[in-house]
Amino acid sequence: PRWFVKGPGERIKVKAVVKAPPMQSASGMSLESVMEFDYALSLAGETLAPEELEMLVMLKGDFVRFRGQWMKVDRESIASGLRLFSQKKETRATGRDLLMKAVGGEGALSGVSVDSAELHGWPAEILAKLVEKRSDDLPSPEGLRGVLRPYQQRGYSWLAFLKEWGLGACLADDMGLGKSVQALALVQRERERGETRPALLVCPTSVMDNWRREAEKFTPGLSVAVHWGASRARRGDFAGVAAANALVVSSYALVQRDIAFLKEVEWAGVLLDEAQNVKNPEAKQSRAVRSLRSGYRVALTGTPVENHVGDLWSLMDFLNPGLLGSASAFKRRFHTPITRDGDTEAAERLRRATAPFILRRLKSDRSIISDLPDKIETKSYCPLTKEQASLYAAVLADIDERLTNSEGIERKGLVLAALTRLKQVCNHPAHFAGDGSALTGRSGKLERLMEMLEEARESGGRTLVFTQFAEMGELMASHIREYFAEEVFLLHGGVPKKKRDEMVARFQEDAAAPHVFILSLKAGGSGINLTRADRVIHYDRWWNPAVENQATDRAYRIGQTKNVQVYKFLVAGTLEEKIDALIERKSAIAGTIIGAGENWLTELSNGELRDLLALEKEAVVE
Repeated sequence: PRWFVKGPGERIKVKAVVKAPPMQSASGMSLESVMEFDYALSLAGETLAPEELEMLVMLKGDFVRFRGQWMKVDRESIASGLRLFSQKKETRATGRDLLMKAVGGEGALSGVSVDSAELHGWPAEILAKLVEKRSDDLPSPEGLRGVLRPYQQRGYSWLAFLKEWGLGACLADDMGLGKSVQALALVQRERERGETRPALLVCPTSVMDNWRREAEKFTPGLSVAVHWGASRARRGDFAGVAAANALVVSSYALVQRDIAFLKEVEWAGVLLDEAQNVKNPEAKQSRAVRSLRSGYRVALTGTPVENHVGDLWSLMDFLNPGLLGSASAFKRRFHTPITRDGDTEAAERLRRATAPFILRRLKSDRSIISDLPDKIETKSYCPLTKEQASLYAAVLADIDERLTNSEGIERKGLVLAALTRLKQVCNHPAHFAGDGSALTGRSGKLERLMEMLEEARESGGRTLVFTQFAEMGELMASHIREYFAEEVFLLHGGVPKKKRDEMVARFQEDAAAPHVFILSLKAGGSGINLTRADRVIHYDRWWNPAVENQATDRAYRIGQTKNVQVYKFLVAGTLEEKIDALIERKSAIAGTIIGAGENWLTELSNGELRDLLALEKEAVVE
């Protein structure tokens, strides 16, 4: 008969049943409150009465007739169920633990292994909001400058809702949807509600300056301390520096290095940007951020974290410790069955347990796309490495000496050559030297590019990368091919027309075509249609808005059905940032640049040039 089967029998399953008053009549609600619950036992989905359990214990053998059906049962679970009823163990747990169990989390309650929880009253209302991602739309904080888009308002309100109930949240919006402003709105809200402790934001070194600038732009009332560099506060002074600010920004590397005194601070909240950096639970930086003390925790990432089973445990253990059990239990219950055996039931259990704490919106979502402008331009500020700073200073010293003794055409040529050399240094030391040396870890720009390409690749997007230097295009293409083990398209003036046309056609029409297309500004900046791309990165700057816009329009033109994200790389504290600011500040000058390339810079006096090219100390990364 069909019921005579090999393998384990049906287990007695234990469910915690929680009863509480509804939201409107409950007082002092908190998930940290201890709540009483009852046990309910079931077999094959049917709730067991105590006498039925006693009957099952009395029956011998693994096969029993239960409610008209024969089935194989797990004798050990039957014995455990009877002990549970007879011992009348204390049935109390925190609301948080019960909620985690209700969404499918791991772990015991009151020392008893429980399979699930059934909530009633206000805990059930919270659970429903979590599962359905419903939260009351909050007004923007008074100190927030600018207007949140409707989906950003929903995201900020969702973050605040989870924070209110002591739950960690992962905001996994697609790149370019404004995760930073949603996170800053949360920090601003907490300060306006009386929070006096500082929040800590941890991010890759390459975006630390971006965060400082975003805070200046959107939340100018928040005092921000950037914890990095040789002059950063040390153990004796750090607590005072942190307490004097609303937000401390630091890098994963420095948090790991300075964890001894960072974990002594009681943070209002800890926010991780590009949280995929903690995907390895054994890595020192992952352990460091998990050891930080905070009132709330937020993770920001542009990658679809739910697609990476192995990465989920570390992320969730940071956000909601214990949700997925221990690392070894997670591997046994989820990772191995899903990745090795293709167990769809285990995958669904994992999705149910984690989905309430992850909010991911894509630019292609109908509810999002109507909120977005067709084109979003963002400046991405990158740091210099020490090697780059040293080369930059050497070029400055050389030009400073020669400028004094030159004039006319000679001076003009000298200035243009110096600009080119400094831009090469900002791009990469190997570009400046032309020596074919290693690329990894030597350029803030290249590190940022790889982070953004990884995020775009995870989201299935296609990216155009523009550079004015064919040599830099070659270096990037080689590095990206090696890093991702994938083909990369590269178009410059030396590419024959036939090959150029083939690359364009494949990029536009072939679903299996490379996700990255690198183009020199002159060869690829006009005359071709690349609307398959939804991201455009200007790796270096031409300082001619018309030329840059023309290049951007390879993707942003008729036939484009997606919103286009445009990123302009600038190395902070160098001529790149200063010239960009000068162009923005003096619209009259900008008007003259259109047909003049960079020649207008040669008209500046020696003093003006020195100020424009000088290197600011804060530009250098350790």
